[in-house]
Amino acid sequence: MSDNLITSKCRIIVDAMGGDFAPQNAVRGAIEALNSDPSIELFLTGRKNDIRSVLDEFNLSFDDDHIINTEEVIDMCDSPTNALKTKKDSSIVVGATRVKNGLADAFVSAGNTGAMMAASTLLMGRIKGVGRPTIGAPIPSQTGVCNLFDVGASVDSKPQHLVEYAIMGSIYVEEIDGIKSPKVGLLSVGEEESKGNELTLKALKMLKEIKNINFIGNVEGKDILGGKADIIVCDGYVGNILLKFAESFLGILKVKVKQFAFKSLLNKIKVLLMKGTLKQVLSDFNAEDYGGTPLLGVKGISIIGHGSSSVTAIRNMVLKAKEMHDKQLLQKFEKALSDYGN
Repeated sequence: MSDNLITSKCRIIVDAMGGDFAPQNAVRGAIEALNSDPSIELFLTGRKNDIRSVLDEFNLSFDDDHIINTEEVIDMCDSPTNALKTKKDSSIVVGATRVKNGLADAFVSAGNTGAMMAASTLLMGRIKGVGRPTIGAPIPSQTGVCNLFDVGASVDSKPQHLVEYAIMGSIYVEEIDGIKSPKVGLLSVGEEESKGNELTLKALKMLKEIKNINFIGNVEGKDILGGKADIIVCDGYVGNILLKFAESFLGILKVKVKQFAFKSLLNKIKVLLMKGTLKQVLSDFNAEDYGGTPLLGVKGISIIGHGSSSVTAIRNMVLKAKEMHDKQLLQKFEKALSDYGN
């Protein structure tokens, strides 16, 4: 894959109304990204008065012409598909539509995840050769990070879709994470090729035939944290369950440390002495550093963030969108899928 980096103006729209702490975190994070990379052409979409209030409160300078006023907001509790039909003047629908119409290169939102995925898929459309877009998640492992695809973009993947996840995931991890020829594994109930369900057995045969990815065969659940593969592909139903389980790990770890400390004064001293070390060890679990996760396979850069995204997380989401643009990932996805199809 090419290491060429195209640094040019990237038109990025940020959903100012998306997230639990919108518009404040969305606006501030977007402006921080703009200040760190002036080659970004930034647009904010949402209720203009609310956006201007944040800009004024924090004394932030921003071009008024780059605020796209929308009056409606898709809430977290809204049905994604219904919201696209009934709230056409919402920040999510307008942002995705502008990418579709070629008025922007990327759209970033920490709003309703389902609505963001639906808008990106239905409004932006899919890259040629993509049956199902995929969303991945980085999970810390013994050797660095394991990227899991798919974690919920769809819950009924077919073998062909797992192949697409592997191809796009390989390009993404090599270009963004800098891992040369990343190892790809297929999640199954055993390493043996004879093990698995109908989906994984068929997908295994197809993945073995792809020449442009470093496929290592079946991997098991223990291999996710074990670091056996840089990328693991699975059905979105399984992937989403795994992701939610992984997200709960840090919480239970904190509880266990507190319980240990409360048992005795000596334990409290031990925990205090290890506090700095623990913070460094657990830094790999800091979601802010990763920002949001891209929806791969749509005709535009779509970055989806957690509802609780901080200012730093929003900033990193915008910068990730810019990096994907500079490295021409959409074009590389389409070429790789075209080569595979031929």
